[in-house]
Amino acid sequence: MKIPQSVRQVIEKGPLAHFVTLGADGNPQVTVVWVGIEDEEFVLGHLALHQKIKNIRRDPRVALSLLGDKTNAQGLREYLVVHGNARVTDGGAVPLLQRLAPLYLGPGAEFPPPSMRNISGYVTRTTPTRFSGIGPWVQ
Repeated sequence: MKIPQSVRQVIEKGPLAHFVTLGADGNPQVTVVWVGIEDEEFVLGHLALHQKIKNIRRDPRVALSLLGDKTNAQGLREYLVVHGNARVTDGGAVPLLQRLAPLYLGPGAEFPPPSMRNISGYVTRTTPTRFSGIGPWVQ
């Protein structure tokens, strides 16, 4: 599924996202994450083997929820929900986090700190299957 320009514009502003995976018992596990876009996938960088990675490896169904910065004509704040399937790739977390750091921490920001830059980490790649919420991305 192609990511609409309206969704790309929200992501480019660096909103924190709520990333939802499913635990072994079927309950949602929610984490706040930085998110970027590469090609037609949403990407997240992780420096450690967190529970969300274990959850994705067992069940790839995920959701991302992001609050936009616009208010619609009815006075409602726009928000985006991305429904999709994720996969985890080994390595690549540091370059991704370095690319996203200025967006989330401010111009010139560097993350992770030098002492953690040798960690290969993980990258979660989510292929969207549906967009919902309030905004121009809703059909």
